Amino acid sequence: MRGRLDRWADPPLLVLASLAEAPKHGYAITQDVAKTMGVRLSAGTLYAVISRLESRGLIEPLDSDDRRRPYRLTADGARALAEQSERMQQVASVARKRLRAQFGWAGT
Repeated sequence: MRGRLDRWADPPLLVLASLAEAPKHGYAITQDVAKTMGVRLSAGTLYAVISRLESRGLIEPLDSDDRRRPYRLTADGARALAEQSERMQQVASVARKRLRAQFGWAGT
């Protein structure tokens, strides 16, 4: 059941959240996502997500002096991440409130 509830860990959302901090190349994105969000992205997943996000105009590649290509969040990507973050916050807030009321749950 838990796997179906892990939609917050949707790879495009994780990549956008990582790039909200600063531009990063693929390996740095995977390291950041693993360290800060506890999710490991495979190289295949990461580069498929990067391709989709780039084609939607949510991220863009930057010039690089070596073979690693950094990406950054675009204004549209920041807006999409902010909107999704607000929806997630709303769901989390309602869930916490209802859990406290119904089950006395005092989690953070």
